[in-house]
Amino acid sequence: MNLRTLFLMALLMVSIANVQAQIKLDTRLFKNSGEASIAIDNELVQITWPTGEAQFGQVQFDLSSKAPLFRRISVGTKAEPVTVSEELDPVFLLSIGKRDLVSQNGWNIFFDKVPLKPFKMFPVVLKKDSISIETVGSRTVVKIGKLTADHFTGVLEVTFYNGSPLFNIAAVMSTQADATAIVYDAGLVSNDQKWNQLSWINTADELKSSAVKYTDSASNLAVKYRSIAVQGKAGSIAVFPAPHQYFYPLDEAFNLRFIWYGKNYRNSVPGYGIGIRQELQGDQRYVPWFNAPPGTQQRLNFFCLLSSRGNGDALNAVKKFTNADRYVAIPGFKTMSSHFHNEFIMKVVLANQPVPEKPEFVEVFKRMGVDIVHLGEFHYTAHPKGPDSLRLRELTALFEQCRRLSGTKFLLLPGEEPNEFFGGHWLQIFPKPVYWVMSRSSSQPFVEQRPGFGKVYHVGNKSDMLKLLQEEQGLAWTAHARTKGSVNTPDAYAHEDFFKSDRFMGAAWKAMPADLSQPRLGKRVLDLLDDMNNWGEKKTVIAEADLFSITRENEMYAHMNVNYMMLDHLPRYDEGWKALVESMQRGKFFSTTGEVLIHELRVNGKLTGETLMLNAAGTADVRLKLSWTFPLNFIELISGDGKKVYREKIDLRYTKAYGTEQFKFQSRLKGRKWMRIEIWDTAVNGAFSQTFYLKQKKV
Repeated sequence: MNLRTLFLMALLMVSIANVQAQIKLDTRLFKNSGEASIAIDNELVQITWPTGEAQFGQVQFDLSSKAPLFRRISVGTKAEPVTVSEELDPVFLLSIGKRDLVSQNGWNIFFDKVPLKPFKMFPVVLKKDSISIETVGSRTVVKIGKLTADHFTGVLEVTFYNGSPLFNIAAVMSTQADATAIVYDAGLVSNDQKWNQLSWINTADELKSSAVKYTDSASNLAVKYRSIAVQGKAGSIAVFPAPHQYFYPLDEAFNLRFIWYGKNYRNSVPGYGIGIRQELQGDQRYVPWFNAPPGTQQRLNFFCLLSSRGNGDALNAVKKFTNADRYVAIPGFKTMSSHFHNEFIMKVVLANQPVPEKPEFVEVFKRMGVDIVHLGEFHYTAHPKGPDSLRLRELTALFEQCRRLSGTKFLLLPGEEPNEFFGGHWLQIFPKPVYWVMSRSSSQPFVEQRPGFGKVYHVGNKSDMLKLLQEEQGLAWTAHARTKGSVNTPDAYAHEDFFKSDRFMGAAWKAMPADLSQPRLGKRVLDLLDDMNNWGEKKTVIAEADLFSITRENEMYAHMNVNYMMLDHLPRYDEGWKALVESMQRGKFFSTTGEVLIHELRVNGKLTGETLMLNAAGTADVRLKLSWTFPLNFIELISGDGKKVYREKIDLRYTKAYGTEQFKFQSRLKGRKWMRIEIWDTAVNGAFSQTFYLKQKKV
């Protein structure tokens, strides 16, 4: 160790001692040998981390009581850093309301109207009395002080990601109060008037800019890609939320102006700022907000991305994290999304409205990279029980439009949410157009030939419905299981013949309810999948969107998900889509929010939905190829023995943004009957596989 190194270490120790005299400083878990570095000068603590391409980011924290938290933020080379912004404070507004835990299904409730009950908004207050710095894989996590907002308390957490000019700011807070529902707004506030230009991408996908005027009152913006950027003399900083986690479930994907900028936001934020926001009244229908159960660590968070090149570059970099809100094509797979109540047939085709050659909703799906769309038409708008003349007319119109709008690169499939016979809400799909009426009198045959239609089925009960699914090789599954109109299903009919049939596929997954303390989305249905596996049923779970209107202006991507079906080619409408239905039933697909992709997954050489033999030791060889945008958090192998569920987590916090990796590992599964895999990233985007079924080799 040379004299210069000894001198620098001594200087660092003196600086640390000076800081510790005023605030609590903890750097015991920070690795000095890592890629990031820290520098301390009295009450200033600076984090430097590599952002890729020989560039570095720097954030200087000011821990004095009255100064803004961020003294300076910069990015560039070590020799020539570009100051992006100065004298900034993070800001959080926490709205606290009441959750209805009584009328439906506890924390799984959707039919709640939180903003119609008493609620209050509180600014989150930071007391800068401590700081800890920790190396966690490829990340540097800084925890500062104490946060308070009414009966919520917590800590400010800033996470820097090596290899990317990205960092996350989170108010990690909890309460002991029961039946609490929350939403939050957040952002950055400027106390030093050096910003000069705002930029965003409007809903028409056009870059827009305006001059910063520090006297302008706060305004809300409808944008695309959920982001806004602000520029000083040189560098820029973009602010954006987690692309899916931030958006609690609604029936509509309306763009509710999720970005704010300006002075005195909500009359609660002194100074001029930019940030993310929620419309407290939602879409004026059922507005459940986020769950905040007692003792849970709720992460009120947003991301910041730095650029030395300006606002346009920063916003383009934000777009990359969601592949410009598009689902990436993977060889050997076709993308499918399900459960849309667009009601194109009843509202346009049969309402004597002009029928567009290229309907807007179809173009929206195509632009998002969705190859196959499964509809849920006639949702309380048509005549499912007849009379036959109206029902058959409606089905004919549906089949004709699906045929017309399908082609070699896009497949539009007829589908309904019948909600008859079985109980709760459920969806169905047939491998070809099928005429059926949801009623049958005592004198009517189950099936008859009708001129111009061919076979026409009349269904009068659940036995008829199962018989129809069997004869036409269709599938049914529980929609929004254990919530909404399926609050007690499929549990209530898990013992029935139709559920145990291979024609009842299983259930559908959506990120509902929302809980900011969870490291994954949609726990409700992932738990159900584990339960069905332990029941001994070979069921699959398909991702569903459950949305009504589909427009270019909507915030579609935040509320969307997709299934990657194992199909070499897209089925042609006129030839039927039996291969798709079989893939759904046999578990030949994975589901994702879009940012995490499973290119390959084999266990002992088998694919999902298949049965594999474990050796005498009960070990299984897992081969998994992933690609991702946000840095990953973990892989989890979930397995069960028919009674219990077991979890094995593989830490991936060493990963960086935009990676591809082939994983090979062994898992001990002795005594287990099934297994499946989930992968989740730092923004709580993720992907999950279907189930592998296990047999033990006898000794």
